[in-house]
Amino acid sequence: MNAAPAITVSALQHHYGDRCAIDNLEFEIARAEIFAFVGPNGGGKTTLFRILSTLMPMQRGKASVLGYDLATNVGPIRREIGVVFQSPSLDKKLTVEENLRHQGHLYGLSASHLRARREELLMQVGLADRRSDLVEKLSGGLRRRVELAKGMLHQPRLLLLDEPSTGLDPAARNDLWSYLRELQENQQVTVVLTTHLLEEAEKADRVAILNEGQLVANDTPDTLRATVGGDAITIQSKDSPKLAEDIRREFGFSVEVLEDEVRFEEPEGHRLIAKIVEAFPGCIEAITYARPSLEDVFIDRTGHRYRQDRIRETEKN
Repeated sequence: MNAAPAITVSALQHHYGDRCAIDNLEFEIARAEIFAFVGPNGGGKTTLFRILSTLMPMQRGKASVLGYDLATNVGPIRREIGVVFQSPSLDKKLTVEENLRHQGHLYGLSASHLRARREELLMQVGLADRRSDLVEKLSGGLRRRVELAKGMLHQPRLLLLDEPSTGLDPAARNDLWSYLRELQENQQVTVVLTTHLLEEAEKADRVAILNEGQLVANDTPDTLRATVGGDAITIQSKDSPKLAEDIRREFGFSVEVLEDEVRFEEPEGHRLIAKIVEAFPGCIEAITYARPSLEDVFIDRTGHRYRQDRIRETEKN
């Protein structure tokens, strides 16, 4: 018999005044799954994170976290989840060890249990030799490791991460994901994260794409890419609308113009490039093709390009 989902959400809605930030979301997250919510800033990720982490009450809908009703049983949920925020939550004037000690006191860990967990986590995140360093002396990647250790100190069954790669270089991001996989495989921790980075979402077991508060896709990265239907071909031209119409007429492709670029998807796209260039001499400034990506999925589901620099959604307590 399959275990009950770690998170179940149905008909979830949230408004800031007249603006709808979360629009009738429905999804489930399995136990011991790494699940990523991805979308442009303003898509609803931060609001959803605040609701799931119990920082913001639900307005409408139903949700359960680890079997507890999110509307009526916040206390037990808080004891079972670990939360790592995008904004730093460390005291820079304290050492690594002191930050963990104070976090343990908040959860009421006994002295012996806290000491054992602290030592275990310092080893796991590779900070055993930095325990006496002030946090302000650490690099961004090392600080992120301390944040993770804080979030895991009380051995939560669910770890919630808001934009975990913020401020990290590629090497630190790889270290982060290695640790998340260890938590999943060795301790059966469910990991739920939000990110605006498509390349980060690719590493998750499943991906939910949010746009303007709506869930526009939800599946494994491979399955989502397979829905696009072919290689993505992008063409730059001085007159993109005319070129798009000419390609439709000549080849019968379903073509669209996005931000002054002609774009379409076709199987075996690399075989078409020479034919298109020959058919329209002098009209094409540049042409590229790529295997389907999550950005192509986003374009396919929303009709516009993925913007990672959109204004972050309004945050209210």
